[in-house]
Amino acid sequence: MKKIAFILISSLLIWTSCSEDENGFGFDSRNVPISSEISDGNRDNGITGTQITEGEGEVQTGGELEVVENDFVETEDEAISTFSIDADGASYSLTRRYLNRNLLPEAWSIRTEEFINYFNYDYPDPEGAHPIGLEGEISTCPWATDHQLVRIGIKGKDIVRQQYPPSNLVFLIDASGSMSSPDKIELLKDGFKLLVDELRPQDRISLVTYASNPRVVLPSVSGDNKNQIKDAIDRLSASGSTNGEGGILTAYDIAEANFIEGGNNRIIMASDGDFNVGISSQEELIDLIEVQREKDIFLTILGVGSSLHSQGTMEQLANNGNGNYEYLDNLDQCNKVFIDEYNKFFAVAKDVKVQVEFNEELVKAYRLIGYENRLLNIEDFEDDTKDAGEIGAGQCITALYEIIPQKNGDRSSSAFTIDFRYKFPTADVSIPISLDIFDQGNSFVQATDNHRFATAVAAYGLELRDSKYKGDVDFSKILNWATESSAYDPFGYKAEFTDLVNKASGL
Repeated sequence: MKKIAFILISSLLIWTSCSEDENGFGFDSRNVPISSEISDGNRDNGITGTQITEGEGEVQTGGELEVVENDFVETEDEAISTFSIDADGASYSLTRRYLNRNLLPEAWSIRTEEFINYFNYDYPDPEGAHPIGLEGEISTCPWATDHQLVRIGIKGKDIVRQQYPPSNLVFLIDASGSMSSPDKIELLKDGFKLLVDELRPQDRISLVTYASNPRVVLPSVSGDNKNQIKDAIDRLSASGSTNGEGGILTAYDIAEANFIEGGNNRIIMASDGDFNVGISSQEELIDLIEVQREKDIFLTILGVGSSLHSQGTMEQLANNGNGNYEYLDNLDQCNKVFIDEYNKFFAVAKDVKVQVEFNEELVKAYRLIGYENRLLNIEDFEDDTKDAGEIGAGQCITALYEIIPQKNGDRSSSAFTIDFRYKFPTADVSIPISLDIFDQGNSFVQATDNHRFATAVAAYGLELRDSKYKGDVDFSKILNWATESSAYDPFGYKAEFTDLVNKASGL
């Protein structure tokens, strides 16, 4: 199995000849839009040392965490594909921030699986004792009609709101000087107050900030003290340097001290990712988080601001900390994270891994679309010490493979077998389940709405990054596919997607 590749470079390129446009973005000497926050030279990118491994994944270049797309793999060489699920949606909302400023996103910032998993899908609820439900589907590929698309769908078990377990939440908020702009600290204040309104008397809340040093603003209090919690949030201000290490350690100490057995123990960390005091490299921060995750305390990371070079670091912290990463670009996104998808804060399964074995008689080659930094080795699948992704209550996770079928294959056999492994949120031993998928010979227009909409979103990612695998994709086709398959849209996010497709086509 190809391994994830990271090339870690010790410092950012020095940005010169930069100016800033009216939307708060700078331009480098190549006239490429960059964040104004990384345009003032010699900024530390949070990376130290140089490490090169084989395979695909993400490459650190000049402070930019570039996604290197998965290639096609011949089944005769390697018939098994293994990866961890990804519950993040940050790359999509970061792209929206670009588009709303009349800029196309940088190709390196696009993680296609986060585009796909930003949306809700009409997947069936799990049945039986398993906390996750599974489904799969095959159709022709609309951008390469001699190829096929495979969709794998996973849904976490729904929990009725009245039956949510009690929560022990620690709000960990970056209050350093770099957070002083309104699109950072003020946006976070408004967002966290939305979450406070969701709290119940049985929930416990703590508030920790960090700047030059960590500070416990509010010790653990009951969720019915809403005015007290909101007042503490309103009093937050930003100044000083950024001791992220101290804040993280303090937050975990408080979460551990107030641990609720059988409850939802979680840190919600919000930052622009500009760590500059104490441990600040990505590798060291990941090591710190990996030690802390053994405490059965989950981690959600929320990114703000336009400091683009930090987004990869925060995504990796979430990946390695039993959690997920979201990017907050506006108050509507806060409402999505804190209200519409509040259920995601309640994990129903962790370390969810997927292993697909393709039938060599039916599949000549395959390509996993996205998930470049979630690839696992074959032996990692049954290794319960190997971390993987988490899934929240009612949450949907989707993965797509583009496959090149064998000619004249026997469709009476399954095209592929999907094996899954997961753990219950506080368990150490994984549980296996599997699913066989058969090729019914369906065209793309015969596929379900779930399949077609996920395909449209994946194609959007391919088009925005001008992928060499995009075939004959264009924005008009994406718009048609999405419009015809978005009937299930409980919060209106799919309707907004069509607006962003139109926006990108105009740029």
